[in-house]
Amino acid sequence: MKEQNRTIGIAPYGGSAGGWGALKAVADAIRGQMSMKQDVIALFKVNQPQGFDCPGCAWPDPQHASSFEFCENGAKAVSWEATSKRTTPEFFAAHTVSELWERNALELEGEGRLTHPMKYDPATDTYQPIEWQTAFKEIGEHLRSYDDPDSVEFYTSGRASNEAAFLWQLFAREYGTNNFPDCSNMCHEPTSVGLPESIGVGKGTVELDDFDHCDLVLCIGHNPGTNHPRMLGTLREVSKRGATIVAINPLRERGLERFTSPQSPIEMLSLSSTELASTYYKVRVGGDAAMLKGVMKILLSMHEERVDNGQPGVLDETFIREHTEGFAALKDDLDATEWAHILEVSGMEREEIQHVARLYASAQRTIVCYGMGITQHQYGTQNVQQIANLLLLRGNIGKKGAGICPLRGHSNVQGDRTVGITEIPSQALLDSIERVFGFKPPQKHGHGAVAAIQAMRDGKAKALLCLGGNLAEAISDPQVTFPAMRKLDLVVHMATKLNRSHLLLGKHNYLLPVIGRTEIDQQASGAQSITVEDSMSMVHASRGSLQPASPHLKSEPALVAGIAKATLPNTVVNWDRLVGDYSFIREKIEAVFPAFADYNQRVKKPGGFRLYNAASERVWNTPSGKAQFRVMQGINEDPRSLKCHDLVLTTLRSHDQYNTTLYGLNDRYRGVTGRRDVLFINPDEAEKRQLRVGDQVNIVALDPDGNPTSRRMNNLTIVVIDMAQGSVGAYYPEANVLVPLDSHDTRSGVPAYKSIPIAMERVDVSVETSGARR
Repeated sequence: MKEQNRTIGIAPYGGSAGGWGALKAVADAIRGQMSMKQDVIALFKVNQPQGFDCPGCAWPDPQHASSFEFCENGAKAVSWEATSKRTTPEFFAAHTVSELWERNALELEGEGRLTHPMKYDPATDTYQPIEWQTAFKEIGEHLRSYDDPDSVEFYTSGRASNEAAFLWQLFAREYGTNNFPDCSNMCHEPTSVGLPESIGVGKGTVELDDFDHCDLVLCIGHNPGTNHPRMLGTLREVSKRGATIVAINPLRERGLERFTSPQSPIEMLSLSSTELASTYYKVRVGGDAAMLKGVMKILLSMHEERVDNGQPGVLDETFIREHTEGFAALKDDLDATEWAHILEVSGMEREEIQHVARLYASAQRTIVCYGMGITQHQYGTQNVQQIANLLLLRGNIGKKGAGICPLRGHSNVQGDRTVGITEIPSQALLDSIERVFGFKPPQKHGHGAVAAIQAMRDGKAKALLCLGGNLAEAISDPQVTFPAMRKLDLVVHMATKLNRSHLLLGKHNYLLPVIGRTEIDQQASGAQSITVEDSMSMVHASRGSLQPASPHLKSEPALVAGIAKATLPNTVVNWDRLVGDYSFIREKIEAVFPAFADYNQRVKKPGGFRLYNAASERVWNTPSGKAQFRVMQGINEDPRSLKCHDLVLTTLRSHDQYNTTLYGLNDRYRGVTGRRDVLFINPDEAEKRQLRVGDQVNIVALDPDGNPTSRRMNNLTIVVIDMAQGSVGAYYPEANVLVPLDSHDTRSGVPAYKSIPIAMERVDVSVETSGARR
């Protein structure tokens, strides 16, 4: 019986992605959260021209949106925000913060929407209601009391709109700092840092309709079935018209294997599905750069062999000559890279890498999609640049049906960066702000997320203001992060729901509730629209249709303006005018960023408009005016993997999860139900260690020399799954305990969540364990 109990919730999943399982999950999410008929009807306004943008992922909307243009996890995100449940002052009065701290993330957010502005009362250890103007006045007084503006950290979540994010950076810069830790610092900052050096723009170059014209899609280091499920519909169309999809990922994910479209009556009624990836290769965790260099090395050999035989080569020599620099250095680096090292680090066979190279060489138009499996390493920026190198070799940037496609997570993380949320602002941005608003913004570069936590740890940061998000759980190293946040003088959170970050208390703490994406935003001039930018540079409007969860909520722009006015008595910004009519905010965005010309008119068009992307036009905004081949020294994505440690762990998100938000405890496509205390492992690795499904282990993070550290996760239950040799996986954010704060990308600062060398300890099955999560 004990053996049976230990394996409850672990069983193979045999179905496709999507299908009836997805529709059941949607129905369960709606039934569990939304009680009013009009709220459910509002789901059909998700991603519609006159509706609201999904608060989930940043996958773009098709030009002709269907009446059912949302996915399973999008429906979960909407129902989670539009829930009928409420976290009221009475709830806070009945529960101390110490008591709430003992609850898990699902329980905290599961209490529902915040309804009133709250301030922490240390005498009772509870949050107590506070009037809005009193909260603004007190926060402003605290901020004015600090001698150094750089002692304040302005965090931004990717769910903030363009309008809110623009006001946020304007407030912080008028206050006097460029401290902008944000969620991009924890996901796609290697894209923002690496691609400008390679192709002159820190974004992807493809549009959605490029997928209608490509011959080949390479999907590297991402899991669309869970993290951006609407992409499955696009990949389904790619597959159905005969183009090739190749998946390269440490874990074999169902969302890249086959998909049953809920919008296809034939597939739903016949229980059939569409095959997505025709080829699936399992690269070792931390081995993508090795694989990419192997593919490029084979391409060079193929090219030279064909040219020597009088045949057309496989490289686009005209493109390389006219549009790029650095090819000779790249060739020298590839020639010097040994195959034995490539195969050892990648964990792939040479024939597998050759197959990828042959497919790429024969395709006229290739798109490479990548996710955080590429970026969240100590050499994440270089990983991104190797993908750019691969595309440049065959001229696959700046032509129809081809390009680079970074898969952003949050629905507006790219837009926030576009409108000024950056700790390393260009001089052009700072000059433009001064020209438009008449104050001189600070010139000194500020803090990203890791640097912000370091400043708190070292006592240099006094205050943290969070425009949404759950920074404490999202960032690495809770052993350092949690105590660091508790040292702060002032903590202000603007949020829709309660999360663990709100329970990490400084000296003065405020919890301020905001209107959600799904809700009507009523201001002086009437109901407002906000705008967002998706992963493919499309900017479109979003207008909520539900009544706000409470009459005491404020919009994010109004809340930012309220704090700004209370903090800056001599402000040069007319905050009331901007908040009274968001079109005035968009006029200011347009004045600062010329790419937004005719913003208010263009955004009225259904589907919005695309921001100019120079690299898409083969205009390279690099110092030399040409795209750059960037050489990566070596092939290891993490210096700790130089010895190819026996086991390397990657963090994963479950199917019932979005970033740090948990919608439930199930991970349907991986066969896990009702639990998160698991460790995924390859069958051969399990057999080698005499482990079976349901056995329990402890894992210990290793230091750069391979020695055990104090960082560990205990009593994890083994799940045997099809993944790469030498690789294991555990859930994020629980596994963040294994990632030191100083383990991050050397160029961009993104924590190295995706390659953590570990050792494993078997738990004695004769000893009854509690299955502790952390």
